[in-house]
Amino acid sequence: MRDVDTLIIGAGAAGLAAAAELARAGRSALVLEARDRIGGRVWTLKEPGLAVPVELGAEFIHGRPPATFSLLKRAGIAAIPRAGSGWYVERGRLQHTGEIFAEIRAALRATGAPKQDVSFETFLNRELRQLSERARTFARMRVQGYDAADPARASARMIVEEWTGEDEATTATNSRPRGGYGALLAWLAGSLEGGNVRIQLQTVVRSVTWRRGAVEVEGDFRGRPFRTSAARAIVTLPLGVLQLAPSAPGAVRFSPALDQKRQALKGLAPSPVLKVALTFRDAFWEKAGRGRYRDAVFFRSPGAAIPSFWTARPARAPLLIAWAGGPKAMRLMGTGAPHIIRQAVTSLKSVFGAGAGKGLTAAWVHDWQEDPYARGAYSYVTVGGAGARKALAAPLRGTLFFAGEAADFEGEHGTVAGALQSGRRAAALIVAR
Repeated sequence: MRDVDTLIIGAGAAGLAAAAELARAGRSALVLEARDRIGGRVWTLKEPGLAVPVELGAEFIHGRPPATFSLLKRAGIAAIPRAGSGWYVERGRLQHTGEIFAEIRAALRATGAPKQDVSFETFLNRELRQLSERARTFARMRVQGYDAADPARASARMIVEEWTGEDEATTATNSRPRGGYGALLAWLAGSLEGGNVRIQLQTVVRSVTWRRGAVEVEGDFRGRPFRTSAARAIVTLPLGVLQLAPSAPGAVRFSPALDQKRQALKGLAPSPVLKVALTFRDAFWEKAGRGRYRDAVFFRSPGAAIPSFWTARPARAPLLIAWAGGPKAMRLMGTGAPHIIRQAVTSLKSVFGAGAGKGLTAAWVHDWQEDPYARGAYSYVTVGGAGARKALAAPLRGTLFFAGEAADFEGEHGTVAGALQSGRRAAALIVAR
């Protein structure tokens, strides 16, 4: 006897989107989530006295992806556009960023993607020598920050295709869900109530035994043994978890093993990210430089341990997010929250001077590499990994289906939109069968 039609492993954006799609089709499903909350790599905090949410995970909507905006419309939640200026530290002084990324994109379009894939670092040194040193620094920062990738491992072909495929309007049009992503996913989870789909938290999946038309899952539910079965499963485990060796702590053992996914998993890498939220007595940066930075969105300090900061604009709030991705995040991995916070404050001083940290009132840190249920914030394609995302998403014997941002091959990888549309796609395949 099978408990439900479909098991969904993970209650992040992909798992919840898949569950909603199955619910609309009248199918039964059980969503298994290891954490004591939904959301996965979305983690929204509401702090008393702070007018905006604190996002320790996903925060922005990039462009206007239909998967996200259709959900916002159904939930009645607005997208708040982010607009303002960007600044960077050069020779100890803040300078306006200007149109530097447009310069980089123009050079990439003129050069084109390499016929033989190489690392982005190699491509930058060989093919983009015409760029100014400032532009080359920003190109590396974007790979490490925006893509959260190692330039020495990231596929130049994929980076060039991604960056040149964006237009200026898409790059400039970023927004946030009002109330944070947590509010949006809470609405999505709430829409499942009263139907044939159930969410079970605090359920750590240890093993998945499967054959055509049958899946059995074993693990722990609130510390006690748990087992359930279904005709099929949608696996939304993050890439970093899927890549763990079967004997590693926190690994999910598949029997038979996912041999057909080996090449796909080899072509992708987890994106390391450290995110630090800092609150202050007041938004001192709005007063700095005689109000010059009042409408600032970004501050970047390329040489700092944590090189990127952004504000809550358009909201006026005493909140700064400090962000490190790629190799810089890896250098701080596992060093502990107190050390990471000190590094964030030191990095902020490289932007605003020695007094920058005096008004600090609170700080929150999340190291996504150390998170046992994430092992990275999102994913990137390594050299020679073209097609890896589509291969990862391909179902196995009509029984195991795969979703999550790493399995999105329609241009929204690394984002909540990618997770949503991959979850919907996996569920639609099941319904169609």
